[in-house]
Amino acid sequence: MTQTQQSGQSGSGADVIASAAGADTGRRRPAWAGQFGMLRAAATTEPGRLRVIGLLLTLLVVAFGAVTAWQITDRSAAADDVVNRSEPLSSRAADIYRYLADADTTAAGGFLAGRQDPPEALARYQQDIDYAAKYIVEAAASSEGSDRARAQIRILNEQLPVYTGWIERARANNRLGYPVGGSYLRLANKKMTTEILPAANRLYGIETARLDSDYSDAKALPWAAWGLGVVALGGLGWAQYRSYRRTNRVFNQGMVAGSLATAVVLLWLVVGHSVARAGLTDSYENGARSLQVLNRARIETLQARANENLTLVARGSGKAYNDNYQREIQDLAGKKADGRTGLLAQALAIADDDKGSKPVTEAMKDAKVWYALNATARKNDDSGDYQDALAQTIGGELKDHTQATKYTALCFDGVDDNLQQAVNHEHGEFQQAANDGRGALGGLAAGAALLAVLGATAALIGIGRRLSEYR
Repeated sequence: MTQTQQSGQSGSGADVIASAAGADTGRRRPAWAGQFGMLRAAATTEPGRLRVIGLLLTLLVVAFGAVTAWQITDRSAAADDVVNRSEPLSSRAADIYRYLADADTTAAGGFLAGRQDPPEALARYQQDIDYAAKYIVEAAASSEGSDRARAQIRILNEQLPVYTGWIERARANNRLGYPVGGSYLRLANKKMTTEILPAANRLYGIETARLDSDYSDAKALPWAAWGLGVVALGGLGWAQYRSYRRTNRVFNQGMVAGSLATAVVLLWLVVGHSVARAGLTDSYENGARSLQVLNRARIETLQARANENLTLVARGSGKAYNDNYQREIQDLAGKKADGRTGLLAQALAIADDDKGSKPVTEAMKDAKVWYALNATARKNDDSGDYQDALAQTIGGELKDHTQATKYTALCFDGVDDNLQQAVNHEHGEFQQAANDGRGALGGLAAGAALLAVLGATAALIGIGRRLSEYR
């Protein structure tokens, strides 16, 4: 054989070996596939199965604790917002409206008293304006993130100085005896009723909607946590039953401890959230909802009083103001102030105890007398007896030189004072129930996380003891 032939045969053999090596390299599986295969093979043995079961149980219990902590933290934050943010903001918005409306009412009443406003009327008006301005500033500081709320606050800040300027012009002209003072007062009232009070009312609606949203978030059922808790507890129970079938040992101490920890978290979650939900519901039904109705009642009371005063300020051309009064007193206390319908009837129906219902009942009585006295004053004014109509509205001397002992200002004060008592009581009811509901969630998030970790650790220890039997 020649050297060339030998070289060719040698080359052919090398090519075959290289091809075989290349083919083997092409068929080689990736590393992860090999590891997966090893795990799958290990899972076919009892130790492997136990390791997989231990891993799944750990993940389930830890996930249950994590989701519970997350959902309860979220609901606790919403409950805190109900108590410390949205309800106070809603109440402050109502106060802004009330102080503005009371300032307008007081200004009209002081104008009726004569050329010089009584000192007490001036002091009350200034106090109303000061409080309203203060609460507007507080609302502005707390309304971050709400463009709608800031828009209403901007209107209040811009228009309130315009209103107070016109009131001062009305007083200045009234002191000089100029009839144009009444025109400035009506102009200021128009500014208040068509721009300022509607903005305050919209602000109140925005803050009340925020309160309702926080209530909804705080009372939302933690379905994810409940579901994971049931699955985790079921998994632990199944693992113990499986162990019993294979070993005839009734209890695995580690898995029993893990099951107890998981059961405690689930029970705590169900009971704690249920108690919190009940407390928050009670705070809404017998607190926040009552406050909303009572605040609206106070607003109607103030507007009715302002229109009653302006009817007299208008001197024979106040039909529109009187029509407003009639509508507002009906909204407040029902037809002819009989108390069967209206906001006072709603407040009485919601009140759940004597301390809440008694002042509302007294307000109904005052509203009924107010309506009757107003009818008498209107009759006198329409017949030209302005002096008696004025005395029957703000107090003073009648045409027979006697002092009016009953006049509508007293009735208005009675309605407003009784409503204030009802508001104070219902606010206390709200605070107590809401704090009780919020307190039921205290410690649950941290406790659930800790117990879940302990439960998962105990379950792993129980699985580990079973594994040690195979070594």
